[in-house]
Amino acid sequence: MLITAACSSGSGDAKSKGGSGAQHSASGSTQPSGSASPTVQAAAYSKLPDPCAVLSKNTLSDLVPKGASSGKKGGSDDPSSRGSCSWSSLDNNGVKGSQFRWLNVSLLRFDSDTARGAGDTQAHTYFGQQVKDAEAVDGAKNTKLIPLSGTGTEATAVRYDLNKKEGLFKQQTVVARVENVVVTLDYNGAGLAGEKTPDADELTKAAEKAIKEAVGAVSSANDTSSSGSGTGSSASPSKQASKSPSKSASSSASPSKSATKQS
Repeated sequence: MLITAACSSGSGDAKSKGGSGAQHSASGSTQPSGSASPTVQAAAYSKLPDPCAVLSKNTLSDLVPKGASSGKKGGSDDPSSRGSCSWSSLDNNGVKGSQFRWLNVSLLRFDSDTARGAGDTQAHTYFGQQVKDAEAVDGAKNTKLIPLSGTGTEATAVRYDLNKKEGLFKQQTVVARVENVVVTLDYNGAGLAGEKTPDADELTKAAEKAIKEAVGAVSSANDTSSSGSGTGSSASPSKQASKSPSKSASSSASPSKSATKQS
């Protein structure tokens, strides 16, 4: 009996010690030796062109004939990431009325960032939001969405009518994305004081031509070997969104305000 008890006791201790050792070994084997740092693809474009120089003199003469040389650059705390320029034109025909035109080009560049993702992905999201905002303008009538081809990576034109106290304004908002840069072009026209309302199709064609030039200017400003910082060294997209050119464009693009100043 004493011998049996002694053997049983020794066997139990061995199992207990063996089980504890196995658990310790298994626990130790699951400890990570280290984790790789997250990476994100670098943005294609690292800079922007001068927003007041993205359109040729001929194009400006067509869109804003009386204001081709009156480009006004918008304020920016980081010209490499955001910029805008606007032009206004008033062709005064005396008692026959006046033809008014207003043009604004806004550029917004997104850097790749490990927290926010690739620059082109962020730009795609912003592109979609710009189109939605253009479709949802208060008071807009006869809104029409026109997908465009051959203009950057993706492009869409939104046109609509705005009936203001000065007259009926024909508005075109064209949004295009090329890689990690979004270009938004706002162009409107109106016949004031009895002048004929401009043709919406003609204004849209002019705006489409202009957006292609602006997109080309963005590509030309960046060498094919140029790439943005993958760590988001420039202005962060969150700050860009809070100071979005679309907001400044919306306030300055108000046909009633523009027409009032020109009148």
